[in-house]
Amino acid sequence: METPSSSDCSNSSGSPDWPRHVPVLIAGGGPVGMTLAALLARHGIASLVVEADDGYCAGSRAICMSRRSQEIFGWIGADKPLVDKGLSWVGGRSYFRDQEVLHFQMPSEPTQRYAPMVNIQQFYAEEFAHKAALAQGGLVDVRWSSKVKAVRPGAGGAQVDIEAPDGAHTVQADWVVACDGGRSTVREQLGLQLEGTQYEGKYVIVDVVQKTRRAVERLAWFDPPSNPGSTILMHRQPDDVWRIDYQIRDDEDPLEAVKPENVLPRVQSHLSMIGENEPWEPLWISIYNAKCLTLPSYRHGRVLFAGDAGHLVPIFGVRGLNSGLDDAGNLAWKLALVQQGHAAESLLDSYSSERVQATRENIVYGAKSTEFMAPPNHGFRLLREAALRLATEDAAVASLLNPRQSTPVEHVGSPLNLAAQESAFSAGARAGMPAPEAKLRGVDGAAHLTSCFGAGFVVLHFSAKGELLQDIAALATVGQSGPASVKVICIAGQGEPAVSTLVDELGQARERYGATEGSAFLVRPDGYLMGRWRSASAADIAAALKPFQQQLAAGASNAS
Repeated sequence: METPSSSDCSNSSGSPDWPRHVPVLIAGGGPVGMTLAALLARHGIASLVVEADDGYCAGSRAICMSRRSQEIFGWIGADKPLVDKGLSWVGGRSYFRDQEVLHFQMPSEPTQRYAPMVNIQQFYAEEFAHKAALAQGGLVDVRWSSKVKAVRPGAGGAQVDIEAPDGAHTVQADWVVACDGGRSTVREQLGLQLEGTQYEGKYVIVDVVQKTRRAVERLAWFDPPSNPGSTILMHRQPDDVWRIDYQIRDDEDPLEAVKPENVLPRVQSHLSMIGENEPWEPLWISIYNAKCLTLPSYRHGRVLFAGDAGHLVPIFGVRGLNSGLDDAGNLAWKLALVQQGHAAESLLDSYSSERVQATRENIVYGAKSTEFMAPPNHGFRLLREAALRLATEDAAVASLLNPRQSTPVEHVGSPLNLAAQESAFSAGARAGMPAPEAKLRGVDGAAHLTSCFGAGFVVLHFSAKGELLQDIAALATVGQSGPASVKVICIAGQGEPAVSTLVDELGQARERYGATEGSAFLVRPDGYLMGRWRSASAADIAAALKPFQQQLAAGASNAS
């Protein structure tokens, strides 16, 4: 089996010296922390990543990367290795005992840039994000085998005590971002507690190596003959690995349940039942129980929380890592603007409000999926069995069994949404929604609209003949980069593409944005739609951009 080399886990600085001061200290070097560091560096902000482990994680852990997560990886140049290594899929099947009761398909079409979901072990995601971070012009310093021991917040940042292989160090950080997981030291240091529900049902997680020709799908069995009374999930992964999750009884001892002599017979029984008879061997065994927990706020002065440090959601529906990467995408551009002096610190309050709202929505769906996958009491078990039995007789009932995979959350009520002209539109994406994808034609051939997002602001101006108004074209910050920059793109219905013009031959962009002649749309640096105008003037758009394009504030912290 191919695994990342430990030699990849090196400091970007190549120096053992510890800095006394950093703009951003990221506690935790998992996929969320590494992605955040790479995104910040892309915006010109240096960071120090402090990771307690000596390298990438062991075992598969989070394995399903959504289309949105693939886009975020694309912003840092890590999407190609992810897609090349991963196994893409579009749907799945569920069985009651040995009878299929659901075959679901996620929205997908040949013109999409990425598949709806890619299966890949978490350590690969960590490797690709880490390499992308190190490629960002030396702005990311990663320190392995180093533990955050204390955090002392202050008005202008925080002092962080770190225990490293070469001794103890104290680093002053303008900002601290906790990406240090469900047992966050930073969260503990601030005396904060997650709120919500923790479920009692437990799942054993097993990685096994076995060759198979089975299609890449999400597979689920309820009360299978191989393991009566249990629920089993299976996902194919790269390197001929099966990820198998199965529920244990409430009266089973978790310590006994993960012993190989108790795990292997159950795995063998199920592989035999589904006709997977090739030789196999176990790689990793762990145990899990579902949690629906969140901090009420992800901003506490100069300390921010992302990923599992701020929220824990059930694995059912694959919202854990994907929501953490969305945290990174949302936070990076806002923190960069604030650190560079282009925006007020209050902009970071929108990070907290938007992502807490997203977590609460993920928790609602995650709780429903958990209560179906691992019923918390006898009543839920009866309801689930009734639904499963009905699904064997009536295909219409099968929709109740759909696991509702992770999808990007709409930022309803965000303070950044521009609602002034929403009433002028009867269709298309609203402010607060992810800006829709569309396949277009550019000067170099086929182009995907989402490939234009992820850096600065983007203005989309729709003109049938590709005639871009001069005052709107003048909004572009030519030659500039970073989150305060503006790119202006004309979406034409016909004609030839140009440097700033893309041709919407399939009509996808016009339909998905609800655009008409002269319509304009403002897309945030994280690919979310911020506002739309049926007939925009440059003054309208410039006013919307003004809070994010202040002159560098006097005394603002040095980005690097």
